[in-house]
Amino acid sequence: MKHVIVGTAGHIDHGKTALVKALTGIDADRLKEEKQRGITIDIGFADLSIGDLQIGFVDVPGHERFVKNMLAGAHGLDLVMLVIAADESIMPQTREHFDICRLLNIKSGLIALTKSDLVDAELLELARAEVEDFVAGSFLENAPIIPVSSRTGDGIEQLKIALALLSESVKARAGDSIARLPIDRAFSIKGFGTVVTGTLTSGSIHTGNEVEILPSGLRARVRNLQVHGGNTDEAVAGQRTAINLQGVNIEQVSRGMQLAAPGKLKPSSLLDASLDLLPGAPRPLVQRARIRLHHGTAEVMARVLIFAGQNDSVLEEKDNGKDNSQARAGIVEPGQSRIVQLRLEEPISALPGDRFIIRSYSPQLTIGGGVIIDAQPAKHRIRDSAVLETLTKLKLADPVDQGAIFLEMAGPGGMQSAELASRIGASDEQIQIISKRLISDRQAIEVSDSPLILLAVGVYETLAGDVVKILEQHHKKQPLSLGLSREEVRERVFGGARPEIFRAVIARLADAGAVKAERDALRLSSHSPALSNKEMDARNKLEGAIKRSALQACTLEEIAAQTEVPLELARKLFTLAASEGLVTKIGDMVFDVEALGRLKSLVQARKSVSNRIDVAVFKEITGGLSRKHAIPLLEYLDRQRITRRVGNEREIL
Repeated sequence: MKHVIVGTAGHIDHGKTALVKALTGIDADRLKEEKQRGITIDIGFADLSIGDLQIGFVDVPGHERFVKNMLAGAHGLDLVMLVIAADESIMPQTREHFDICRLLNIKSGLIALTKSDLVDAELLELARAEVEDFVAGSFLENAPIIPVSSRTGDGIEQLKIALALLSESVKARAGDSIARLPIDRAFSIKGFGTVVTGTLTSGSIHTGNEVEILPSGLRARVRNLQVHGGNTDEAVAGQRTAINLQGVNIEQVSRGMQLAAPGKLKPSSLLDASLDLLPGAPRPLVQRARIRLHHGTAEVMARVLIFAGQNDSVLEEKDNGKDNSQARAGIVEPGQSRIVQLRLEEPISALPGDRFIIRSYSPQLTIGGGVIIDAQPAKHRIRDSAVLETLTKLKLADPVDQGAIFLEMAGPGGMQSAELASRIGASDEQIQIISKRLISDRQAIEVSDSPLILLAVGVYETLAGDVVKILEQHHKKQPLSLGLSREEVRERVFGGARPEIFRAVIARLADAGAVKAERDALRLSSHSPALSNKEMDARNKLEGAIKRSALQACTLEEIAAQTEVPLELARKLFTLAASEGLVTKIGDMVFDVEALGRLKSLVQARKSVSNRIDVAVFKEITGGLSRKHAIPLLEYLDRQRITRRVGNEREIL
């Protein structure tokens, strides 16, 4: 069965609720006050089955005082039924509701000319002509205009047929996306507990699922589901859904919150967006203007920060008969579109591509709307041209390109695929596809596969270039040094980046033959320490002295004094020899690596006599080493897992 959501729109007392009742047999006015006053105050709901088509109606109030309630019901519509009374024609809330529909990017609908029984044929045709002029150039320009009477029933069947035909062209919503349901009602039923309702705008929900209530972050479990009044095990995108929640009470949920798959959305008090100010807005929107932001079923107060450098309009002014042009920066004129940052007084959970409406703080008038570009941005400086350029690209980007841009913005830190999914608004299945595309298109590299971590190719190239640059500088400054320590390279180039990023960049440079990693040092593959004849002679003296000392250890300072090699040069030459595996340090003592190898063999040979040795035995088999030299060597053998200390003895392993 196909499911379509149809919303009413139109001025107060033009017969929206009566028309829904004539179509469905259901009175959408549920409040006692609505029935007493004869006007719709809050949103109401009804449904209609036509063959394999299930239409869910969202009936909205038409009074100007209740436009914010209308906005709570206008999100998630597939079609709009613009209701215009034939005896009154176009009225203020007709215009406001129609503006809202356009700003929310509703793409299809029809016009119902209600109360057709109250006018003669001539007035009916005049009303039709006025409506045609009103919707010219809009998404309803070629929409059916159907005269109806809820009182007599005239035109109701034709309206049903028109709705069914329009519904055929409605595309199915993305069932594989993140489950999202903006809550428009929350109440408690005795014996069942908390129930929330709304239009499931994307994804699917099953009984037993865990869900998250945002922005609070509370978790709950789905005890029961109803779609159009009937119990079901699954609700899918595009359905009016009632959800019985287990684990939360009615005081913890309300209209304006959003129910979603756990961990997929992040509340934010900052939004980067493209904002359109209606041509009929009463005044320009100025820098830091305080407005009412409507997103989904939520209403929050916000400040608008307008990015500089967006080809600000030029206003023509008359002065003594001459035209003077004055550019007005930091202002959005009626009819203009601008990229802005919205700073909210309360957080909401949104995704790129979400639509929103803005209303003036006072008086409360609908003045514009737009689309969210980045739902988790940093706080920007409004004169940052680089940010404006990035947001302009994001505005036009598909999900794969969005992923590439967000990775660039993440810089050396990279992003886990789960973080990227939250930023884009992708499900687990979608982010796998996007990640593979980013890698195959060479826009990203895979840093780690568990968890999957991605790094923008441009960021990798910058990091790799910086590694090569500091190694070049180091080799030039210290030609005798084999290289820089890995830790120094990490701190100087990668800062607080994930360890996986550092390891991946170095590994790729090594695979490309640009860098060599030797022990704890990194060097350019093209670098080899260049020694002068004098330095080579000094090196030979040092290494010879260390070799002759064997296990009778000396400090490097003592060796330098014996060979008359300057201490600073001795340190550099020792580091070079150590990097080549010829010498090493144990504590303050320096040793020939071959001598240590012979020591290991001596100790292991002792195992044929006994698998235990003490300090006295060790001194004996090493030719009478002093205790001062014996203890550090025994500890070295422990670290090398040749021996293991057991009390005052060593066990030979």
